[in-house]
Amino acid sequence: MAEYNTISETDFHFPGQTGVYKGKVRDVYFTDDYIILIATDRISAFDHILPRAIPAKGQILTKMAAYFLEKTASDVPNWFIASPDPNVTIGKKCQAYKIEVVVRNYLTGHAWRTYKAGERTLCGVTLPDGLKENQKFDHPIITPSTKADEGHDMDISREKIIETGLVSEQEYTIIEQYALRLFGIGTSMAAERGLILVDTKYEFGKDKDGNILLIDEVHTPDSSRYFYADDYQERFAQGLPPRQLSKEFVREWLIAHGFQGQEDQIMPVMSDTFVHEITERYLELCRIITGEEPPFNSEPPAERMLRNVTNWLLVH
Repeated sequence: MAEYNTISETDFHFPGQTGVYKGKVRDVYFTDDYIILIATDRISAFDHILPRAIPAKGQILTKMAAYFLEKTASDVPNWFIASPDPNVTIGKKCQAYKIEVVVRNYLTGHAWRTYKAGERTLCGVTLPDGLKENQKFDHPIITPSTKADEGHDMDISREKIIETGLVSEQEYTIIEQYALRLFGIGTSMAAERGLILVDTKYEFGKDKDGNILLIDEVHTPDSSRYFYADDYQERFAQGLPPRQLSKEFVREWLIAHGFQGQEDQIMPVMSDTFVHEITERYLELCRIITGEEPPFNSEPPAERMLRNVTNWLLVH
């Protein structure tokens, strides 16, 4: 990969801009009609932004998100309009629901850590005793979380979402249907490429006409976990961890270095080797899923993004 200038933060003023929101990984700019989502090279885990940006991460996420949004648009309506820059997605302006819809088909990651601690109810879903780490469920389950503007996202049940008015029952039923449909499509697409879609999160919003749309990204390494399918069963039977492509290995590295996002814990130092490994993991998944790599535009990113987005806005 050519020399790459990482993007840790942005500060743009686009034509017609009405606001901006800085998330953990993405910087989101608003106009009256559009959302301009910029995928930076920041990486987060345990609701903390890690100290070093990951080269090319934003371009990889943008490419994969556009790929899946275009592939699934006929099955679930989404916000995507265009990607005029390797780091930028432009979509319909929506009012986001304050929840993340997490679909899981295996007991791993956060679900396993909760289960191992003795909990048998996860987001209102009751799990049986005797399950093992990385075991497949009988069917996919939905385990939502709140979408916090600051601080930690929190597990929440379907019942609590409706009771507190975060989402109406009618709308949440549609969201559940959309999430399971997307997960089914993602599972099939992964299987065709020798992967298992283990779990993922989806976000939804409502456009000005009242339509519920899939927003943000879909089935990327930031939002999803994948196992390699070829040796999953063998390794599970032997009690070995599956080979996987996801951000979970970053969380595992942090845990091994004594960090899980608690107040008294210090973020470990990320070596050049580890940063490079993260880029390579993201790249590998992109190659497998899309069959190609992002263009890796190494032009100074701030000027490039400003020019490309401005030009797009001026003709739309």
